[in-house]
Amino acid sequence: MAGRTQAYYDKNPAAKAKKKKYDTKYNKKKGQSEYRSECNKGRKDLGLKKGDSRDASHTKSGGMVAENKSKNRARNGHNNKSTRK
Repeated sequence: MAGRTQAYYDKNPAAKAKKKKYDTKYNKKKGQSEYRSECNKGRKDLGLKKGDSRDASHTKSGGMVAENKSKNRARNGHNNKSTRK
């Protein structure tokens, strides 16, 4: 089942194309590609596979630990419904 954002992009192909163009440009940045390779290495070191119920969570000290997806993604109120307008 698709979320609200995905449902929006499915109904609006022009918006989806614009986002894809932005994402492509953003992900080509040198810093972003280095960050992505660091994250991939961290996931491999933690033994996390595609479909795993855990995320590779960044710690304040700069390390990575395996953590439940819902706890990792809810931290700092990013998914908190009370902050939505």
